[in-house]
Amino acid sequence: MERITIDGFKSSLERGAYAWPGGYPTYYVCQDGGVLSFDAAHENKDLICEAMKEGFEAEWIVVAQAINWEDGNLICDHSNKRIESAYAE
Repeated sequence: MERITIDGFKSSLERGAYAWPGGYPTYYVCQDGGVLSFDAAHENKDLICEAMKEGFEAEWIVVAQAINWEDGNLICDHSNKRIESAYAE
């Protein structure tokens, strides 16, 4: 995974929850190793951008966007909701 910048994070939110091409479900990886669903990241985008800018609160610093290929048990650390997978359904 390539480390994401603030501008890259904002652009990824504009593109939506699914990768193109393919339409695969995406999620975000945080500096502390936690994961955020697209919806949780979108709802908290201002907090995330501030954390990324200031370098505080590792649980909100997004370092990468990834595709959930096969983990049918991947849970968002903020909402406690299951993150959709591409192939584990």
